[in-house]
Amino acid sequence: MQQQPWWRGAVIYQIYPRSFMDANNDGIGDLQGVIAKLPYIKSLGVDAIWISPFFKSPMKDFGYDISDYRDIDPMFGTMADFDELMADAKAKDIKVIIDQVLSHTSDQHPWFLESRESRDNPKADWYVWADANQDGSPPNNWLSIFGGVAWQWEPRRQQYYLHNFLTEQPDLNFHNPEVRKHVLENVEFWLKKGVDGFRLDAINFCFHDKLLRDNPAKPIAERKGRGFSEDNPYAFQYHYYNNTQPENVEFMEEIRALMDQYPGVVTLGEISSEDSLQTMAEYTEGNKRLHMAYSFELLTEDCAPTYIRDTIEELENNMADGWPCWAVGNHDVQRVATRWNKEDKRNVNPAQVKMFNAMLASLRGSVCSYQGEELGLVEAELSFEQLQDPYGITFWPNFKGRDGCRTPMPWQQGEINGGFSAAKQPWLPVVESQLASAVDAQQGVENSMLTHYQQFMAWRKQQPELLYGDIEFIQADAQLLAFIREYEGQKVLAIFNFSNETVSFSHQSLQPLASMTGHGFAQANVDNEQVTLAGFGAAFYRQG
Repeated sequence: MQQQPWWRGAVIYQIYPRSFMDANNDGIGDLQGVIAKLPYIKSLGVDAIWISPFFKSPMKDFGYDISDYRDIDPMFGTMADFDELMADAKAKDIKVIIDQVLSHTSDQHPWFLESRESRDNPKADWYVWADANQDGSPPNNWLSIFGGVAWQWEPRRQQYYLHNFLTEQPDLNFHNPEVRKHVLENVEFWLKKGVDGFRLDAINFCFHDKLLRDNPAKPIAERKGRGFSEDNPYAFQYHYYNNTQPENVEFMEEIRALMDQYPGVVTLGEISSEDSLQTMAEYTEGNKRLHMAYSFELLTEDCAPTYIRDTIEELENNMADGWPCWAVGNHDVQRVATRWNKEDKRNVNPAQVKMFNAMLASLRGSVCSYQGEELGLVEAELSFEQLQDPYGITFWPNFKGRDGCRTPMPWQQGEINGGFSAAKQPWLPVVESQLASAVDAQQGVENSMLTHYQQFMAWRKQQPELLYGDIEFIQADAQLLAFIREYEGQKVLAIFNFSNETVSFSHQSLQPLASMTGHGFAQANVDNEQVTLAGFGAAFYRQG
């Protein structure tokens, strides 16, 4: 078998540190909490952890508004805690990937505090500033993802500044080479600390159109999709000019040139553009840009097998030499056990969750697995008074924001706050609907969702076809997703039943992979080259 980079086919476990484990009992998860749970993470059979931002921040967007890229926010701990985490993870052979939010900073970052003071200071051109129109209105029609116009008036300069996200997240001006230089110096600080890679937040938002051209209107029929609620005016435009500019490709190459100085380090770009699959292919092209990219295509409501197949085939047709990464959940979207459960969103279906996790880990590419997916956590239902997310507060009640997928991990059923924290009131509540799925209720329990996740990930590591192979989809019943993974002449057929009904599938030359077929999944039987899968079943066969 050819030697492959560690990240190809890797399973990356995303940790949202505020909600993972609270070691000092202040109600907020921290780095020591992550350290305490490294043995659990190791037991999952994952290859790496991706830790969402833990840098100094006013926390207007919970760490995605950074005021100091080179220090730890005290709520998460100290640099000594981070160094300890790195050492412990390395000892357990767990790679560490950290978030980097490059396109914007906090409005409390020293760069912005200087830039806003005047039009002629040393950092005057480090952010995106523009004069008002003659009537005082913003310079163009660009909109913020979080609602309203993407421009905020600054009286000190008597100009507007651009913010694609919150008002408190001003966009850096990447057309300025000094900005790019200093941004990459911040990235290199963490390379020197020994991190194994970076998840690059909203990486296609770095550059804006220099001419500040208006975005064209989007027809009503096309406003759905991309994860934006229909009542968000952001969906009313084609975002051709406020992100995904041609100059950004060159910056991807600057990032890669830096990474290549640190062998074994990986970059994973988050992409949200008008054609995210095309952008993923472009940003990973030629082994000279990003190593991997992922987008929101499998983070939507649509989980029909035909949709999944069409999405992946479109990417495969565009991505000649790049490497994808797939996710069905993260800290920004409703939990998959609820989002893709079309029958009873209040209750988890263990067979369905097992099938979703196995399907994700069987696609060509690497995998991002969000904390709690191994438990089958459902979306938490919160009242308006319990919300913390400004996105949800703005768009309540039609869109309830991201807090429902960010509630704390339930570790122990019978403990206060599910064992997450001994604080009287954690930053978000631990909800009753998730306690039944707590780690201690599933650990070591035969056929539990957690046990199945652990067993499947261990089995997957022994299947090079699933780790590195090409993918070819097979025609099947509309409720089935079937494909062949082939690597070095060996083929594995994977079949997944997305319905709660028994479905049959015919194929020649099937040799069951007995170590996994039927083990922990809903039952699958083979009779005269016909496979019968029970509802939400999955099966794997050696072909040939």
